[in-house]
Amino acid sequence: MAASPRVVVIGAGIVGCALADELTERGWTDVTVVEQGPLFETGGSSSHAPGLVFQTTGDQTMTRFARYTVEKYRGLADRTSTVGARCFRSVGGLEVARTPGRWADLRRRHGWATSWGVPSMLVDAEEAARLHPLLDPDRILGALHIPSDGLAAPVAAARAQAERAASRGARLLAGRRVIGVDRAGGRVSAVRTEDERFRADVVVCCAGMWGPRVGALLDLRIPLTPMAHQYARTTALPVLGEAAGRPDSGAGLPILRHQEAGLYFRPHGDRLGIGAYGHRPMPISAWEIADERYPVRGDLAAEDRPLTRLPSVLEFTAEDFESSWSAAQDLLPVLGDAKVDEGINGLFSFTADGMPLLGEHPDLEGCWFAEAVWITHSAGVARAVAEWLVDGQPSLDLHGCDLNRFERVQTTPDYVRVRSARSFAEVYDVVHPHRPIEAPRALRTSPFYERQQRLGARFAEVRGWERPQWYAENENLPELAEVAAPGEWAARHWSRTVGAEALHARRRAALFDMTPLTRLEVTGPGAADFLQAMTSNDVVRRLGSVTYTLLLGEDGGIRSDLTVARLGEERFQLGANGPLDVDWLRRHLPGDGSAQVRDITAGTCCLGLWGPHAREVLSGLTDDDVSHRGLRYYRARDIHVGGVPVTAMRLSYVGELGWELYTTADLGRLLWDTLWDAGRPHGLIAAGRGAFDSMRLEKGYRSWGLDMTTEHAPDEAGVDFAVRLDKGYFVGRDAIEARRATSPTRRLCALVSPEPAATVVGAEPVFVAGRPLGYVTSAGFGHTLRLAVAYAWLPAEHAVPGVPVEIEYFGERLPYTVAAEPLFDPEGSRMRR
Repeated sequence: MAASPRVVVIGAGIVGCALADELTERGWTDVTVVEQGPLFETGGSSSHAPGLVFQTTGDQTMTRFARYTVEKYRGLADRTSTVGARCFRSVGGLEVARTPGRWADLRRRHGWATSWGVPSMLVDAEEAARLHPLLDPDRILGALHIPSDGLAAPVAAARAQAERAASRGARLLAGRRVIGVDRAGGRVSAVRTEDERFRADVVVCCAGMWGPRVGALLDLRIPLTPMAHQYARTTALPVLGEAAGRPDSGAGLPILRHQEAGLYFRPHGDRLGIGAYGHRPMPISAWEIADERYPVRGDLAAEDRPLTRLPSVLEFTAEDFESSWSAAQDLLPVLGDAKVDEGINGLFSFTADGMPLLGEHPDLEGCWFAEAVWITHSAGVARAVAEWLVDGQPSLDLHGCDLNRFERVQTTPDYVRVRSARSFAEVYDVVHPHRPIEAPRALRTSPFYERQQRLGARFAEVRGWERPQWYAENENLPELAEVAAPGEWAARHWSRTVGAEALHARRRAALFDMTPLTRLEVTGPGAADFLQAMTSNDVVRRLGSVTYTLLLGEDGGIRSDLTVARLGEERFQLGANGPLDVDWLRRHLPGDGSAQVRDITAGTCCLGLWGPHAREVLSGLTDDDVSHRGLRYYRARDIHVGGVPVTAMRLSYVGELGWELYTTADLGRLLWDTLWDAGRPHGLIAAGRGAFDSMRLEKGYRSWGLDMTTEHAPDEAGVDFAVRLDKGYFVGRDAIEARRATSPTRRLCALVSPEPAATVVGAEPVFVAGRPLGYVTSAGFGHTLRLAVAYAWLPAEHAVPGVPVEIEYFGERLPYTVAAEPLFDPEGSRMRR
């Protein structure tokens, strides 16, 4: 490919224009942006978005997207405008609380902002009313104020970025509706519109709510749903005009958010704009809107332009706005005599988990997507995708946004529609006034599901799987009397039974359903060489070996962690983290077909049998030698458990003696029953994920995606023992080698507190000597240790055992201490017995 490849961007909304700007800034100047309608008045979400930018969420990546968007748009101006329209105004954001529960949540959000580097402050009711004079201080308890939040002008920002891109050589073409994408040799080769053909080495679809239509041209289901979202403007409010004209008001009143009612507010001159999430979810088929052109004359984010020429799909449904209007009047008394003057049911793209869809087509090289992106995150997403294309990897961790993160069952139309509706409802914490939004459940169940139901399993869902969190059957375990409960928030989706199960597993034995773990089979004459090149550790060992290893990016960042069991000369079984691992490995398969990757999860199942009595349970069911000498730690062997053929791997993610026992799905129930009947005399119980997580925290085992991501190197995360530089080439080796001359500047470390009420849940800021210097990744209560445990990233000089730190939790500073790892059984004697 040429140094500056031919790039075609589909869609000239704010994301497409931002991407053109970011690409051309990096030297990729042969960029063509094609738009099906007129430029900058497309009727898409860019032109009818109100432009509010609230930066802070509990997700670090999304907050960083928003931070960059603010930074970039604050410095842009639309030079084509006669007044040089600004692209962003930092008027600030104000989130109000009317109940103690919401006030507690705002304290938590303040912690998130601190963790992710967004300056914020909690203010009392009087100060909130001073910042926003339409508020009645008697109707609120306080507010969270983020001064750098503000108002983007989406059309102006799109135009300004397009202008910059054009000055570097990019072309933006209106009236080009894409009807096909040509391919050659497994790569994109051209984009076809109704009248033209544009040759392309790279195609990026930024079509927004039309994304599914473009995806269909490429044989790819894009799992998003356009959802209608109501936005209205009031009649003139004289008091608003007076407030907006205050000499000390700066850029104007702050944007206002009322989470409990699902409302946000922004001024339009002397009128007030009101956005509502309290109405019923209104999904719209991408095909329903695909052929309808609907320019909205003027920018909805503009101060005083009316909304005109609305097509039927955008027509305001006043009856859906009634409850929102009532809640708005209740919060802002000034609205008592006002009326709704005009409104729109604008369209936004939603996904099943509320996150964007970024990345490359799984089966077509050079075909990329940047979909389900809001104005708030537009520039940040564009920068990340540009880095991905130009540099080969983005600087931010994007695993939660990756297009290929979903299981196939999560891309079906019914699943996407219902889950997208739930994502809409969860943007604000609103209880739907008409009916609850029922999410599809029991899509994927292990062979043990009915047995687990009989034991009173309380299930949570992960990637469509039903996974037990704890069991009602264990509510009478004697260990229950020893369980210390965490604080109120940490215990919201928790039971004391979790602690009892963890203690019982440490003392006797427990069965854990490990079936949702992704299992891959890599086979073929080139399988060993392929895995040796793809992973950081030496996996080409003797038959029966099991190796913990990492998947790294070229920059040495941790893409995933795996266990690799060599079950044959040309057959390996991998314990992986999900669909992204499958996608990564398949993209790197040798072209000669000497290695194949197959996802075997659906046809297999796994039980973890762990605890000091585990060997007693297993040895009574098999003639195979399962002693320490017969099956050593990190070894695998085929055995029989009763009448069930099983692959037994001597592994323990909870720090106890035991095995992962794999068999085919059809024999899963028999395996459960065989182990259950034999284990009951030895105190065997079924235990859930809650106990599992508590035990793995005590042992210090990292959770990829929480504790470590692509942004972290092995030596920083404490997993450099899984890197073997002397084995030869592997992906990321050069970057790891280059790091050897320097010490890490940050480290993942364990923090502990003896107070159960100090248990935190993750994403909280960590303070050292009064300064916020890190953040919590995963946390819980270690029931065996009787300690609250949190893992956190800190500067290396502070990640030293004995250093006192504080974790801010709902506005309170909780004392913790950096501790040596592992916290539990540091010699590993329990696992190796």
